[in-house]
Amino acid sequence: MGWLEPLAFALLTLVAVVLFSKKVAAIRRNILLGRKEKINDQPAKRFKNMLLLALGQKKMFNNPLVAILHVFVYAGFIIINIEIIEIIIDGLSGSHRILFPLFPTLYPYLINSFEVLALLVLVACVIFLIRRNALYIKRFVSKDLDGWPRTDANLILVTEIVLMGLFLLMNASDTMLQQRALGHYADQQTGNFLISSYFHGALDSFSDQTLIITERASWWLHIIGIFAFLNYLPYSKHLHIVLAFPNTYFAKLQPAGKMDNMPSIQQEVLYAMQPALAPTDAAPAPQRFGARDVMDLSWKNLMDAYSCTECGRCSSACPARQTGKLLSPRKIMMDTRDRLEEVGRQLDLNNDWQGDDRSLLHTYITTEELMACTTCNACVEACPVSINPLDIILQLRRNLVMEESRTPAEWAALFSNVENNFAPWKFSPDDRDGWTRSV
Repeated sequence: MGWLEPLAFALLTLVAVVLFSKKVAAIRRNILLGRKEKINDQPAKRFKNMLLLALGQKKMFNNPLVAILHVFVYAGFIIINIEIIEIIIDGLSGSHRILFPLFPTLYPYLINSFEVLALLVLVACVIFLIRRNALYIKRFVSKDLDGWPRTDANLILVTEIVLMGLFLLMNASDTMLQQRALGHYADQQTGNFLISSYFHGALDSFSDQTLIITERASWWLHIIGIFAFLNYLPYSKHLHIVLAFPNTYFAKLQPAGKMDNMPSIQQEVLYAMQPALAPTDAAPAPQRFGARDVMDLSWKNLMDAYSCTECGRCSSACPARQTGKLLSPRKIMMDTRDRLEEVGRQLDLNNDWQGDDRSLLHTYITTEELMACTTCNACVEACPVSINPLDIILQLRRNLVMEESRTPAEWAALFSNVENNFAPWKFSPDDRDGWTRSV
């Protein structure tokens, strides 16, 4: 290859790694803007959940056909990219298929398995493109995905198809050059590969020089595409490829739908019922009730937002959504991520949060959306990677109720009765057992 190609490859690799690392650091900083939350209980159970949900994709198998296609894309793409190790070594050293002499028997089997997976990835991506754009699947035509989110999903699928095609074209042109015993290609006689050999008929008419250009172009475009994908990943919903693992590990293990109480509020209720227990010293500084902006949410809530796959299973399962209400759990997660990214951009510019006239509550998520939630937990149960939109909804709604006193009239009457009568009904506490005497 000479010295020019290894130098160009080294610079390309350095730029790709630096840019990726910079964005990952920014995402980590953004997530840590959230409230501290200690999650370290039952590590064995958490590790099991991670293996079943993130690696095994257990919840995806509620729809077996889609699950199998998703496994092809996910596992196939990850496994195929093991070959990047060889490409990087070849690129930096100026060698060609450097691993073949080390594993001459195993190597053809590995590449053949990669090619079969590449074909499965390619076919699955084509099917997913058809499902997203040609079939009327409600969660894919939702207004939640209007604009960039829909383009993002299609762009990733097209990119994967192109990368798999380049991988097969690279192998096909390489093995033909080996057969023609041209230059250094003659030194590595790997034999034909299972899938790429079908390209030989189309390439047979190519001159030696054109074939070399085809092999080099597909090699370079393949690795440039991989590096581009790597750096696009943190800006895309496909960040879930990485975050699905920590997100499922740190998911709540408490009973489904259990709500977290606020100890400070519980104390106030206790003091109201038993004044003698109230402290005589000055009350502590008031804290915000619930959440108004992303900084009021926990770091796990913010990791949830970055882990969202935008698949829409949560919104499809939501009974409020099904009855035409404005609520969409998917939009809740997308809005949280968009607001967090907005805050992150200001931090990038000023190295400090100066505040603005916007907030997650009201600017991004409306009162109508929050009040439509029935707290049934269907969205959490439906999510393949244990994202919890309900937790964010409850915290935002708690802020509405406790700081803005914005509740439906029916709720206000209930709260008043609980406060005055210690029951949801409007009668004296002394008469609470009256119904037993009338039976």
